[in-house]
Amino acid sequence: MTERSKEKENIWNVPNVLTLIRMGLIPVYWILMLNDHFYAAFAVFAAASLTDIADGFIARKYHLITNFGKLMDPLADKLMSISVMLSMAIKGIAPWAVLIILLCKEAVMVMGGVVLYRNDVVVYSIWIGKLAQTVVVLSLLSCFFHEWLQAQLGFPLHLYLLWAGVALTLTALAMYTMRALAIYGEVRKKAKKQ
Repeated sequence: MTERSKEKENIWNVPNVLTLIRMGLIPVYWILMLNDHFYAAFAVFAAASLTDIADGFIARKYHLITNFGKLMDPLADKLMSISVMLSMAIKGIAPWAVLIILLCKEAVMVMGGVVLYRNDVVVYSIWIGKLAQTVVVLSLLSCFFHEWLQAQLGFPLHLYLLWAGVALTLTALAMYTMRALAIYGEVRKKAKKQ
């Protein structure tokens, strides 16, 4: 039995089902937000964030990592985060500049990923990328309670977190780019030797 057939057999495991559920929650989130069910939409986003934590933990602990999961898990995260960010920008809670910067960063990552994939280069996730995603998620969660938080703290915590997320995201992008170029250089050297 080939490795590929094993991966096909393992696609329908718990982590991947949780990822698909998270994808399915995106239109539910939009329906709720468009109908001004703010806190119900928050509950959906919080549930999606919890499934993200759960599927990663389960996949690593029980060795259920698949190529499908590697592709769909980050895609589900990004689509949900972008959906929440877009809805917050539409409602005037989050700055459009934050959304535009994060979308540009994602476009660069996707284009870079395609180029690297075609050249058999794999760049694994690094801690700052995970930290950036965590801060962005926390900032989006805080957007749901921005008025209450500002009344309690006296400053717009959600905006500080959003811009911190942007700074970390751009730092992570720079670090990924440096690592990718270094790995790509090594691959080219090996190819020339052969």
